[in-house]
Formats: sequence, C-alpha cells, structure tokens
Amino acid sequence: ARRCYNGRKLKGNPAQRKVFAESRGAARKIGMTEGNAMFHITLITVGKLKERYYAAAADEYIRRLGAYCKFELIELPECRLPDDPNGTQELSSEGLAERLQAEKLNGRSAACFLIGSSFGIDARIKRMADFRLSFSKMTFPHHLMRVMALEQLYRAESILAGTKYHK
Repeated sequence: ARRCYNGRKLKGNPAQRKVFAESRGAARKIGMTEGNAMFHITLITVGKLKERYYAAAADEYIRRLGAYCKFELIELPECRLPDDPNGTQELSSEGLAERLQAEKLNGRSAACFLIGSSFGIDARIKRMADFRLSFSKMTFPHHLMRVMALEQLYRAESILAGTKYHK
C-alpha cells in the first residue's frame, strides 16, 4: 500500500493518490538553498489551461512575476475529490502583500500556492497548508482562478516593490 508523509496508508483511488504524491513532491521541490536571495513562488494547479485567452493572460503574469521572484508552475492531473471550503481566510491585495512580506522576513525563501480543480482538493493536502486563502465566497472557474491568482501575486510583489501597478 502507498503511504503518505507520516507513514499512514493512503486511501482513495490511484488518481487521488497520484495527485497527493505529486503535490507533496512539488512542495518539497521548492526548497531553496542558502545563498539564493530571490524569493521562489510555486503555483500548483489541478488541470491544464485549454482556452488560449486564459493561457495568454496567465503567461503575461508569469512573465511579469519574473522581475520579482523565481516562479514555477506545476500542473497536476484532475480527479474527483470532495471539497470543503471551511477554514479559509480572505485577504485584500495589501493583506496578501503583507503576508508574503512576513514570510520573507521570517526567513522563508519560498511560498507554494495550490489551486484545486472544480472537483476540489484532497483533505490530506489541505492539512499540509500553513495558510488557506480564499479569494471570495463566490465560485469561479478554476481556469480563471489561475489567472486571478497570478495577477494577485504580481500585484502583491508590485506593492512590496512600491511600483505604480497597484493604485
């Protein structure tokens, strides 16, 4: 039987176990070595962007983020999972910038964000999170959410850098 990070047996179908294992591996992968000064942001998404207009918008914000941080996008395969949005917090753009700044000042060299699919995120992955962020109580397509998350990450880094992007 497959085992998760704490040695317990993983339940669920093989696709669920694969998503969990890949998410865990991606989270480990972002650890940076001492001496790297640039902050590293990883965005893990479930599913791929199929629409060109979403892909073009996402690519633009990924390009812009490159000026502020090392950025990595990891796309995982979709599978049906139960969703439980409880325990999340909403932040303003300034609040997200403050949260990122606090992580940097506390000595963290990386942050990892995960956007689930329309089928949800496995509870085991949610339990691994230091912070669970909600963009809204409204429902958005997860493909659009990727673009929105990228824009907010870029906006947060712009706020910290003192540029004119955020009004």
